[in-house]
Amino acid sequence: MKKINISSAFDEYDSESDLTPSDRQLLKEARLSAVQAYAPYSRFQVGAAVLLENGILVKGNNQENASYPLGLCAERVALFAAGSNYPEANIKAIAITAQSSQFSILQPITPCGACRQAISEYEHRYQHPIRIIMAGESGKILVTYSVSNLLPYQFTGDDLKSKT
Repeated sequence: MKKINISSAFDEYDSESDLTPSDRQLLKEARLSAVQAYAPYSRFQVGAAVLLENGILVKGNNQENASYPLGLCAERVALFAAGSNYPEANIKAIAITAQSSQFSILQPITPCGACRQAISEYEHRYQHPIRIIMAGESGKILVTYSVSNLLPYQFTGDDLKSKT
């Protein structure tokens, strides 16, 4: 039996002031997007901001639906908008945060499994890692330099090709 050790690489910051100016601005845009989220059922408003290599910023927020599975997460809203409007632009980074009128969010918000897979698709599509900045309303901020740190053993388009 062969044992494999998987490790993840994250930078942890105590506050937004410890981030680079570019990361602070991206997180600020994600926070502004969270305020506009349509979350009447969960009251958990998530915002995401995607920075493209050409400098364009694309925002998204969660969009809920009374039929819960039909809603869409902020990360995928932002990624899909970036991919459809700027298909030739690599995604450099994504910032994710949340707020709630019901409780305080003191831990960094990480992407759900479906959003991790969507980020993976864009990394694979552009053959370029995407920095992920994750924050709550306050408290520590996590930054990782590829979705592979959140989603080891990714399923990609390469898995759909014949290996013979």
